[in-house]
Amino acid sequence: MRNSVEFEITGNYALFTDPLTKLGGEKLSYQVPSYQALKGVVESIYWKPTLIMIVDKIRVMKPIRMESKGIRPIEYGGGNTLANYTYLRDVRYQVTAHFEFNMNRPDLAHDRNENKHHNIFRRCVQAGGRRDIFLGTRECQGYVEPCVFGEGKGFYDDYGDIHLGNMVHGISYPDETGRDQMEVRLWSPVMRDGVIEFIRPDECTQIRKAADDMKPKHFDQTNVESVDELYAQMEGGGDL
Repeated sequence: MRNSVEFEITGNYALFTDPLTKLGGEKLSYQVPSYQALKGVVESIYWKPTLIMIVDKIRVMKPIRMESKGIRPIEYGGGNTLANYTYLRDVRYQVTAHFEFNMNRPDLAHDRNENKHHNIFRRCVQAGGRRDIFLGTRECQGYVEPCVFGEGKGFYDDYGDIHLGNMVHGISYPDETGRDQMEVRLWSPVMRDGVIEFIRPDECTQIRKAADDMKPKHFDQTNVESVDELYAQMEGGGDL
């Protein structure tokens, strides 16, 4: 895939919350990361408003195990309460993703240098990301390193198909769709021999509007560091 990178994510815990379980104050993780959760990981590795990050597929390397914990979350009205959160435990995933230019951002046309973005993206993977990596929620720290997708023994190799049911694919924002609204996308993934191949956001047919009258933030050369400046820092041995 053009402009693609491959990396591995590991962590002691992950919480990719099923939104249906939030209604009663509890949290139950999906069995696998959602597209949106992985997109968040990719954007923590390297993000520019010039780019749209597309997650292509994930390979689940370890068995799906869950662990429940009693939590005392802080309430907005003051004080705290008791809740039960069910996490994924000891996770390891291989991911392949790529970027495309955001054509809904004509204000950033000057920043569309494909080769430099790709080189910086790969360098950021090697460095473990530009920002902290979280596996669904802030208390679940993740770690990223380069890999070759498909290498190594995975627990679900030759396991067959696992239907994961209807789940959230992700959230569509105005700056990526050109529509002044926020939308939630749903889909029904199937894990085949440990691998989930994601459909693109624009291929989702189950879409629900979540908010109206949303406008994308304007970016230009005054409030976005250009790819040329970032690339010069990288070539000079500076921190990304």
